[in-house]
Parts: sequence; C-alpha cells; structure tokens
Amino acid sequence: MSLRTDLARESISQHGSLISEGGISHTEENENGLSIFRTRIFTKQASDLLSKPRGSYVTISSQAFSLESTPQEFKQRSDTLARELGALCEGTRNPLVVCLGNRDITPDSLGPLVSDKLLATRHIHRLAKDIDTKTLGNLSVIAPSVMGKTGIEALETVKAVADVVKPDVIVAVDALACCEGESLGGSIQLCDTGISPGSGVENARAELSQKTLGVRVVAVGVPTVIDAKSLCGGSCDTIYNSMFVTPRNIDSLVRRMSTLVAMGINRAFHPSLSVDEIVSLV
Repeated sequence: MSLRTDLARESISQHGSLISEGGISHTEENENGLSIFRTRIFTKQASDLLSKPRGSYVTISSQAFSLESTPQEFKQRSDTLARELGALCEGTRNPLVVCLGNRDITPDSLGPLVSDKLLATRHIHRLAKDIDTKTLGNLSVIAPSVMGKTGIEALETVKAVADVVKPDVIVAVDALACCEGESLGGSIQLCDTGISPGSGVENARAELSQKTLGVRVVAVGVPTVIDAKSLCGGSCDTIYNSMFVTPRNIDSLVRRMSTLVAMGINRAFHPSLSVDEIVSLV
C-alpha cells in the first residue's frame, strides 16, 4: 500500500526496506525536544521508489508544535529551523522567498501567512542611503497566490521576479500533505530539491526547481492535510480515495506554524537580529 505524502521521512517508512544499500542515508537526532531527521537520496532507484527527487531532506518534528510555546521554546525552535535552513542555503547573499498558497483556503494559507511576517529588506539596502544596513540581510519576498485566482502559474511569476531580483537562492514556502497523523502540523520539512506546488493533493502545478529557474531552490513546508486513506489503513471505499482531511483546529495550527516558519527564515537571513528585534520590525 502506497499512501500519498510530501514527506521524505514518511516515504522511507513505507518503502525504505526495499531500497538497495547506498540508495539513501537516514539519521535521526534529538535536540531541545525536537526530532531532527536528515535524509539524503543518492540513486535514481531510490528516487523513483520514494517518488522524491535526489537531494537532501531535513524534517524537524515535535508533537509540542500543536501547543502554544513559551518564549524560550519559540526561540529554540526558530533557531533550529534557521540553522538547518542556513545550511541548505549556505553562502547566499541575495535570497528570494516565494510564499505559495491560497490565503482564502485555511489549510493552504501557510505561505501567504508566512509572507506577512517576513522582514523584507532589499528596498532598504537600495533606497535608505542614510541608514546603516550592515546588520540586515538582503531579503526579497513575494506571495504569488494561485493560478485559479490570478490566471498565472506561480512559476511564471517567480521567473519574472527572479529576472529582476537575480537571487542566488529561492526559498519556496508551501503547505504539504502527509500520511501519518503525527506529522499533521507536527513537522517542518526542508529540502534542496525544489517543489511542485499541489503535488501532494494531486493538483500539481509547474515545479519550482533549479532546472526550471536556473537557481538553487530550497523548499520549506508544513503538512496541513492528511491522506484520508491513511486514516482507515488504506482500505477506504473508492469515494474516499481522493479525499484529504484537515484538523478542526487548522486555523490556530496554521497561524502558529506560519509564525515559527517565518521567524526561522528571518533568523536565517538576518542572523544579527534577535527574535525580539525582528518582532518589533515586522
């Protein structure tokens, strides 16, 4: 039984035993109450079996993500996310963050909500000549919405903006689908393989990747929907085969996780600013 998921960790739990030696590496560590799974897919065989491109994947998980955090816990979590994102974006000086999704559909609103909380600074570097900008990164942010509302593929919008901004890395933020209940709102996945918006719910749009954009693309996502088949052991009637389920507290879940993801991105690209300083500036 193969269940639909955007998470490399879940794909490995379904198929990992079938992958020949050397096809993947997979490690796990714990830090400040977080489980950090690092996966590297090396071979085409492993890539085809897992339905994931070859590259690096990091999943940060905690059941405590579903609870309100203390200021200290929030800082620790955002620092961990910033560190892992910084490692995938190493050496970048001109990042562009692309916040994907539909603000009007709660499970798909993660990206737009993240965009509201990011400290964009490219314009400050260009226009504020009398301000010392040495402590600020050079961050650009867009939220291209969805083709059903704009008539434009996200890829087309990103290409147009990238031609002007000329980023050295693109960070794509989007909601994901999962097939394990504990992942729902309880995991953040980062990868250096780009993203196909909507692929987890079988509504794939043009992919954002180095192949399509000519620049490194790092994806950051949080599962907000779960494959209905997984809730009944893969034995659902046909009517449920195309269904995805979201939790009843999805509004608070997306709000909480968007705040954490945004702070992780802010801390990664403005490392000299504290959490409190970033909150005061956004």
